[in-house]
Amino acid sequence: MPGGQSTPARNLARSPMTETRKRPQRSRTPGDSTGSPWDVRHRRPRDHELKRDAVVRAAAQAFNARGYHNTSLDDIAAALGVTKPTVYYYVSNKEQLLFECFRTGLQRIREAFREAQRSDRPARDRLNSVVRGYAEAIASDYGWCMVRAHEHDLGPELGRQINALKSEIDQGIRRLLREGVDDGSIGPCDPKLTAFAMAGALNWIAHWYRENQPMNATQVADAFASFFENGLLPRPARQPAARA
Repeated sequence: MPGGQSTPARNLARSPMTETRKRPQRSRTPGDSTGSPWDVRHRRPRDHELKRDAVVRAAAQAFNARGYHNTSLDDIAAALGVTKPTVYYYVSNKEQLLFECFRTGLQRIREAFREAQRSDRPARDRLNSVVRGYAEAIASDYGWCMVRAHEHDLGPELGRQINALKSEIDQGIRRLLREGVDDGSIGPCDPKLTAFAMAGALNWIAHWYRENQPMNATQVADAFASFFENGLLPRPARQPAARA
């Protein structure tokens, strides 16, 4: 939800007393094996970063479960067992949370591209690694925000940043496809059309994948990578039919 916060809320969010107030115990989220980062028994040197990550993850899980418009900052605070002013300490508003969810999910894909750039393997192998990273990101807690959150939920500036990040991924896939055609590891194809087809199939994971399904995120990523890898294999040239 676009917009800022009131002055009293901002002042309270920055008060040291905000995070020491007694709060109800929260249930642990999937993958959370150490308890709440606000638990005084689990203080760490990177507490601020860990807490901010926890806020973003809780938001992603809430948006996925309820939808963006049906989720309030009170819901996110309740999931974490903190007060809403504490959430405001780490983000400005719900709009920023949606953007941070998108950007956090995107990091796995961007890292896959960075590894591909550092590698001297054939382009098809490098694209395979990117596809795996892409699929795992979409099957993660952040997949809904990366795919299903409409851009009009963000203001013009954040919307432009989202479009730029999406374009970065699209251009990276096209580049690997062109390199694969050039080095012979990928059959001739239209890079733009093929990149659209791949992204469309990968993004659709967010519409049907849930953690309670028989396949986990890694298995889904492996299946999609295998599908694209086999589909992109170069085919032998068709020989003209012999005349009778």
